[in-house]
Amino acid sequence: MTPGSNPRPGADDRLRRLLAIVPWVVGQDGPAIDEVCVRFEITHDQLLADLDLLFLCGVYPFTPDTLMEVLVEDGRVWIRYADFFARPLRLTPEEGLFLVASGATLMAATGADDDGALARGIAKLAGVLGIEPGESIEIDLGRASPEVLATLRGAVGDRRQVEIDYYTYGRDERTRRVVEPHAVFTAEGEWYLSAWCTLAQAQRRFRVDRIRGITMLDRRFEAPGHSEGPIVFEPRDDDPRMVIDLAPGARWVVEQYPTEQVEELDDGFLRATLAVGERAWLERLLLRLGPSAKVVDGAPSLARDAAHRVLRRYERRDGSRPAER
Repeated sequence: MTPGSNPRPGADDRLRRLLAIVPWVVGQDGPAIDEVCVRFEITHDQLLADLDLLFLCGVYPFTPDTLMEVLVEDGRVWIRYADFFARPLRLTPEEGLFLVASGATLMAATGADDDGALARGIAKLAGVLGIEPGESIEIDLGRASPEVLATLRGAVGDRRQVEIDYYTYGRDERTRRVVEPHAVFTAEGEWYLSAWCTLAQAQRRFRVDRIRGITMLDRRFEAPGHSEGPIVFEPRDDDPRMVIDLAPGARWVVEQYPTEQVEELDDGFLRATLAVGERAWLERLLLRLGPSAKVVDGAPSLARDAAHRVLRRYERRDGSRPAER
């Protein structure tokens, strides 16, 4: 993919766009199609294709009164919610608390205005529940620097390049590179940046807490036709594959890392096939697992070689090794 290309948007991008378009069109009560397209930076064909999906949206049993209604006429568009959504919504205390927590998380993730509509809605619901969101709910969204996050959000909004000092965990090295930030998102409790990397000449994802320094540049870039979804790791076809047998205590590996195949063995063991993007990452994983993992296919000596290299780091300055116990 190259900057400025316009690939077909993914399902996640389309869903996010629809979730933004629907309430805005409802609130405008019949805006012009051109106005909708300009506001959301889409074409007429994209808008009409999105609106076609709404005819299928509703709740069980999917009778006419439970489906959404869309009217396109004289260059304008109207969206009306199904009758079901006009009924008062009754929530249990657990459901209400979940909504308050989700809303507070969304505000923290997007930097939403404390006086905005979302904040007022959270405060109203919290009042009904008899809680104070700031005191009852603590939101922790990872270890990323607030200053780096603020700079990245500004760069995404202004479409400006940034130079980052980045630590690549998989290769155990630091590099300085210029990137074009497309999106900042959270996944699995960590902050990530999706950006075009001018050093790699490819789309890349960066862990924000591994950005050791950042500088906003004056150079601007053209916004991409779509933004990458929250996928933390996507293996390439030419990445090597490793087959590992995991002891019962190491089953967490298949939950924490992407696997291409998992086979149940006897006595609670698993046989997992993983794509290896970087050798250093796999070495760390095997050292961490120790006797709980056995390489079946790929590079059986990898863990031993990694252990020897780590041991060499502890050699004394005179070249001798620490005494073995």
